[in-house]
Amino acid sequence: MVTFATPARPATPRFATGHVVLPNGVRLNYVHGGPPGGAAVIMLHGFTDSSFSFSRVLPLLPTDLRVIALDQRGHGDSDRPADGYTMDDFAGDVLKLMDVLSIAQATLGGHSMGSFVARRVAERAPERVPRLVLLGTALVPTNAVVSDLRATVDHLVDPVDEAFIREFQMSTIHRAVPPEFFEHVIAESRKVPARVWRAALAGLNSYQPRWPIRCPTTILGGQLDAVFSPQEQMALFVATEHSTLHLEPRVGHTLHWEAPERFVALAFSGR
Repeated sequence: MVTFATPARPATPRFATGHVVLPNGVRLNYVHGGPPGGAAVIMLHGFTDSSFSFSRVLPLLPTDLRVIALDQRGHGDSDRPADGYTMDDFAGDVLKLMDVLSIAQATLGGHSMGSFVARRVAERAPERVPRLVLLGTALVPTNAVVSDLRATVDHLVDPVDEAFIREFQMSTIHRAVPPEFFEHVIAESRKVPARVWRAALAGLNSYQPRWPIRCPTTILGGQLDAVFSPQEQMALFVATEHSTLHLEPRVGHTLHWEAPERFVALAFSGR
């Protein structure tokens, strides 16, 4: 068996790593920066990613924000419990994290799977979420692409094949990203055991919206998204009150990777 060394995450200026142990016993790792009294923003990554997913945008964010990029359970350097991978479980972790860190309200930014976690938090505790930024998302997370991925993921064994991980992550990108960044993306996905690939994707697949979401919602995506089509992103916009939609040309499923400056401008200018 060939083993691969996991490269250390590169340092992100102005940001440090931390962790909390939630009341449910789950230890969550996160990256944080900004003034403790600043308006809070919590960033939630996609399926098999980690807080590193936001490493290209963190240095570009307004310095007056208190930003937390989370490794969700089962991902990154957080705990990998035996169960608890529904969107309600992930959302419950976010609310508990806010309690532990004494954050009364936070803007939630979520990519792909993280966008559905963010929505569930807003559905469960609307008084705690003044704004949503949803990236690479859809009205519902069920389509042919997700179904095909699940059919493959259901047969994964440990260690998850790196060639499969590379193919999966590459399929989300249209515009090239820096090679060293992409290698770290692969390294982060390699941390996720096969059982979490299966459980998290099953949890995502079972998500059903609980309407309405009343907070202002920014929906961002790429016109060339190969996971959730422009039509699927438009469907969420039509169904969401107080929402705006921007689909960036020549960008795939990962606007924050492919065009980080554009993501920050669209998500946080005029806030």
